[in-house]
Amino acid sequence: MSATERKASATFEDLKVYQVAREFRKAMYRIAKRLPDTEKFGLASQVRRAAVSLTNNIAEGHGRYHYLDQIKFTLQARGSLEELIDDLNVCADEGYVAMEEIGALKQQGWRTRQLIDGYIRYLREQKNAPNPSSARESSPIYDEVETENDSRFSI
Repeated sequence: MSATERKASATFEDLKVYQVAREFRKAMYRIAKRLPDTEKFGLASQVRRAAVSLTNNIAEGHGRYHYLDQIKFTLQARGSLEELIDDLNVCADEGYVAMEEIGALKQQGWRTRQLIDGYIRYLREQKNAPNPSSARESSPIYDEVETENDSRFSI
């Protein structure tokens, strides 16, 4: 890995976990726009709020300089992601979205979950560093997680 690749993330937008979560948020917003009018103030509203919460919490956590705050907000992002995956189950149960599309979106969601989990692991490792008072990402190590054979993320 080059020195440029190992530079600290200047903004939350540099984080791979944020970039992937942002793409998932945009996909979920597209779903919310397609839901029937009867869901305008119900499921569609919930999807939009959870999708925004996903990326907002990653961003807010990155803005905190103490690893415990960063972990707390990243855990909240993970909770919002889980809500979105359940919202996909509702869309499937109600027949709002084709099962093939649901499967692809869930796969994207579980990939986002893997990155969030890896980022949380990275932040927790910073706790044990010689100077744990702050955590700044120095490399995208959290992106290196098992994907192929991890049965938790199978659809």
